[in-house]
Amino acid sequence: MSISRQLRRRLDACPPGVEGWAEFEDVCVNMLRYLFVPPLTEPRIQPRTFSGIDRRDAVFPNRNMQPTNNWGRLYCELEARMILFEFKNYDKQDVGKYEINQTRSYLTRPMGRLAFVCSSEPPNKAARIKRNSIYNQDDIVILFLTVRHLEEMLSIKERREDPSELIMDLLEGFYLEHE
Repeated sequence: MSISRQLRRRLDACPPGVEGWAEFEDVCVNMLRYLFVPPLTEPRIQPRTFSGIDRRDAVFPNRNMQPTNNWGRLYCELEARMILFEFKNYDKQDVGKYEINQTRSYLTRPMGRLAFVCSSEPPNKAARIKRNSIYNQDDIVILFLTVRHLEEMLSIKERREDPSELIMDLLEGFYLEHE
């Protein structure tokens, strides 16, 4: 069985909500690792800030400083040195503006201005509005990755194409819908 198929099965078997949050996070990190390492480097899982107050779900260091690939372009455009991923495996609650504010608070200057919220369902309208206001105020981009996007990137990789093209599509889609 292919790695993509194994990852899809693990994701499909994840129960939504609190019961499956750890498995959801683990399988998503493994998918992202399979999709993007290299050119990104191995992720830091649950890294805490010095004070211990903030704990991010996963951070993938980006050492692509030249715009020779999509991650290099993201570094040049958004100073995306550390790629933050937050995982939300909600079942009865939408990903809303609170989760977007929380994600924004994790982006310190050395990390850059790009983060992802990865969830089983698309975030609600309030989250989208909050994301726009964060971009307007701080020039920070928070992209939404759903399970469907992850599965699509696995298919892209199976075709031996670059799954980061979908990331670029999401970024361009955000820029087009931004107001």
